Amino acid sequence: MKKPVVAFVGLGIMGRPMAAHLVRAGYRVVGHSLEGVAKELLDLGVEQRPSAMDAAREADLVILMLPDTPDVEAVLFGPLGVAEGAHRGTLVIDMSTISPVATRDFARQLAQAGLRFVDAPVSGGEVGAKAASLTIMAGGSEADFAIAKPLFDLMGKNVTLVGEVGAGQITKAANQMIVALNIATVAEALSLAERMGADPARVRQALMGGFASSRVLEVHGERMIKGTFEPGFRIRLHRKDLRIIAASAEAVQQAVPLTAVCQQLMNACAALGAEELDHSALVKVYDALGAQAAAPAQRMAA
Repeated sequence: MKKPVVAFVGLGIMGRPMAAHLVRAGYRVVGHSLEGVAKELLDLGVEQRPSAMDAAREADLVILMLPDTPDVEAVLFGPLGVAEGAHRGTLVIDMSTISPVATRDFARQLAQAGLRFVDAPVSGGEVGAKAASLTIMAGGSEADFAIAKPLFDLMGKNVTLVGEVGAGQITKAANQMIVALNIATVAEALSLAERMGADPARVRQALMGGFASSRVLEVHGERMIKGTFEPGFRIRLHRKDLRIIAASAEAVQQAVPLTAVCQQLMNACAALGAEELDHSALVKVYDALGAQAAAPAQRMAA
């Protein structure tokens, strides 16, 4: 059976390797990105188009991988957007992380234009995108998910249809809440251990063998100890996700106090100039607080 033509809009840090997996599997991919299609993708065979409309016009499936809710709205419904170019029956798959509330509204608008929609945000960052090991959380009909799944299987390893449209974004929100809380807890615990005179590397090693063990403690705990914060997932993007969660929680009048604390910690980290670092750099807030606490004692000793 002939493979569908895929339009891929948003070929940045995440979208670039994801699109590459599809091309290598034999899909024809037409791409559009504000910064232009990278040479490595052009060399692989991705065909560049000047707008999302032009890319969608040639496609059976449209994949979006964009930074935020307004970006998705503009690409779908703005001038030269997907809705202007896609033919009726085209399946639009949004793999960005955006508002669940807006996602459902976008799906309704697309349905009125005769277009189908699946929301399928991902977890795993740039490393997972390159390794095709992303966790993909999908919301949509079973029929649309069945069409999208062969592509998802080329980009990820843990692929789940969670429920109807919007369920993917709700699941991603839960993921980002849990990850943020874990990072904050690991940063707080290792900072306290060091402040009290213990070697944080040995503390982490001991905890890895117990009930406190987690992927965050393993990976991000090591980054905190070594001070290596090259971004896998930037604080700027995690802050964006927490803002989306706060707005979504407010819309349904649900309290999320622990997430709110993490949001303020990440805001403080951004104020320290660390917004473009990996989210494990949240530990810098505790470092700054520790330095402030030590300053009066040092002045008194002097």
